[in-house]
Amino acid sequence: MHPRAGTVALPEDLVDIAALLDAYDSRVPDLDDPAQRVVFGTSGHRGSSLDGAFTDTHIAATTQAICDYRSAQGTTGPLLIGRDTHALSEPAWRTALEVLAANDVAVLVDSRDGYTPTPAVSHAILRLNRLAGLTGGAGAADGIVVTPSHNPPRDGGFKYNPPNGGPADTDATSWIASRANDLIRAGMGGVRRIPFDRARAAAGAYDFLAHYIDDLPSVLDIDAIRDAGIRIGADPLGGASVGYWGEIADRLRLDIEVVNPAVDPQWAFMTLDWDGKIRMDCSSPSAMASLFKRRADYDIATGNDADADRHGIVTPDAGLMNPNHFLAVAVSYLFSHRSWGAEVAVGKTLVSSSMIDRVVSDLGRRLLEVPVGFKWFVPGLVDGSVGFGGEESAGASFLRKDGTVWTTDKDGILLCLLASEIRAVTGSSPSELYTSLTARHGDPAYARVDAPATREQKAALGQLSPDAVTATTLAGEPITAKLTHAPGNGASIGGLKVVTPSAWFAARPSGTEDVYKIYAESFLGADHLAQVQSEAREVVNAAL
Repeated sequence: MHPRAGTVALPEDLVDIAALLDAYDSRVPDLDDPAQRVVFGTSGHRGSSLDGAFTDTHIAATTQAICDYRSAQGTTGPLLIGRDTHALSEPAWRTALEVLAANDVAVLVDSRDGYTPTPAVSHAILRLNRLAGLTGGAGAADGIVVTPSHNPPRDGGFKYNPPNGGPADTDATSWIASRANDLIRAGMGGVRRIPFDRARAAAGAYDFLAHYIDDLPSVLDIDAIRDAGIRIGADPLGGASVGYWGEIADRLRLDIEVVNPAVDPQWAFMTLDWDGKIRMDCSSPSAMASLFKRRADYDIATGNDADADRHGIVTPDAGLMNPNHFLAVAVSYLFSHRSWGAEVAVGKTLVSSSMIDRVVSDLGRRLLEVPVGFKWFVPGLVDGSVGFGGEESAGASFLRKDGTVWTTDKDGILLCLLASEIRAVTGSSPSELYTSLTARHGDPAYARVDAPATREQKAALGQLSPDAVTATTLAGEPITAKLTHAPGNGASIGGLKVVTPSAWFAARPSGTEDVYKIYAESFLGADHLAQVQSEAREVVNAAL
């Protein structure tokens, strides 16, 4: 923990915005350096112009690649594009418009010229395709969101959402990244582009905010929140939801205070995260320290990251909830208060808490356990076979009350409002309800740590076979499962998960650092968790 974690940033912590923007325009990536190539992680391409990893060249090439991809897929409808409040998002948005217009793509931008949360873009794609009776192909809409999510102010991000409204799958992102890098290597000759003024004039308009907010009663019990007089404190953390929370209060007549409406590309008002960096992580106690201090002022206080696809829930009695804890409460509540069919499943990533498994079993529901990445929930959310999809990093979405799709990307605004619905309907805070779940199912200890690994070791970890694990016990318990593919859909997890009757660990290589991540949980307490973590390193190192 950094000694200043949880304290307000100082001038020396702030990024030089002028240098950041200058590097975006002037730096040309060196593709001999893997860190400067276009690479799509679990949610788009991210990097900093200061490192030569997110520049005008990257975004022009990536946008051209998206144009080529959608042409190959026969996607000819409008492309909806939104951006968050990061300093690099504005120039990247402009670059993308120039390339999209030159490729004769019908582009829709925000009618208010405002910031656009990721879930609002997903909602818009699904809405337009539903109105047109389309699921893809000719006439179908898709989208781009310019955001690095919760990443520090020096970073930029760029992600593509196809006509299903969710994050593009691995086949799509691999194709787009490869094509973009080829265009850069070829000197950008294959990139079509026109001046921004012409591109902006050619774009149409879409009211992301109104369509999203006015549709919220179809997915939430807004009347219950209003009638109970729930006092909500919403902190956008300087992100894209900044214009949404006040409008939610006005349009839906809810008691909401926008805790901090400031937008600052340096995020000078933020408290430092655990490592001393400015990071808009609404699941981090350090980043949420300011809202934590005001928890007694509200029945429910909430935070969102920069593109509002993540949620942070703060209650007066417990403070900031661990994301896993709220996911378990959300599953327990939704599947007890929605009239979804008995066959509708609960989705979770394999590194999310096993408390969810126990809640799902108690509900008599089917569990769909998938690899890390929200894209794996998209098919089930689209066809209504998955009622809720959630991941341990505070991202989730769920179906409308009638069992149809709401969004197929993570929706932090939705989950924040769900916390208020839970408080209104049950009379208990989500943290109090989690305590009830632990009394019934046990109280797990959960943590994520990093272990050093070379690039070769990370590559080997991503291709492990269960047979490579020779250990038969873990922390004094027999190993009951060794997984390299997710049980819910058979997809590779890009790592390893080892399970015992009371605990588990999962190891995955980092995409950006020379480490692998160890997620672990034990229902036998913190000491047993520490033993699991220690032996996990031994198990993984032996397998490598």
